[in-house]
Amino acid sequence: MGAGVMKNGGGGGRRRRGRRRATQPMAEINVTPFVDVMLVLLIIFMVAAPLLTVGVPVELPKTAAQALPSETEEPLTVTIGAEGQVLIQTTEVSREALVSRLRAIAAERSDDRVYLRADGGVPYNEVAQIMGALNAGGFSSIGLVTDVGGPALNGSGG
Repeated sequence: MGAGVMKNGGGGGRRRRGRRRATQPMAEINVTPFVDVMLVLLIIFMVAAPLLTVGVPVELPKTAAQALPSETEEPLTVTIGAEGQVLIQTTEVSREALVSRLRAIAAERSDDRVYLRADGGVPYNEVAQIMGALNAGGFSSIGLVTDVGGPALNGSGG
């Protein structure tokens, strides 16, 4: 594989008497098997390296940091009724006390999401005012709740 033996004779098979010449080693190295082995190892390590980092058991250090908030918290819902009454969850709140109540709720919650439900007959101006109160109360992520089955943009029914 690495070095071969090359005969050094030039007489066309004729024997020489006296001192025989010893066979000399071939000075050339065949690198083809070496390259083949290295390419196979390279491919094996390229495939295996990403797999070694996944699922490695590690004992993580203990810190005083709090865990990320989970979705176990009940979502806050603010409802605007057909007559204009405002409800936080199921409790009716006056419009003057809405921002202070929202600030108190926001101080206790870790999630700043709130869902706004409004009757379809409520003017857009009132909905925009309640959205401004929600933002002033500390809730920056406001989701508008709708019902399915309404008209599509192409004019057909849902």
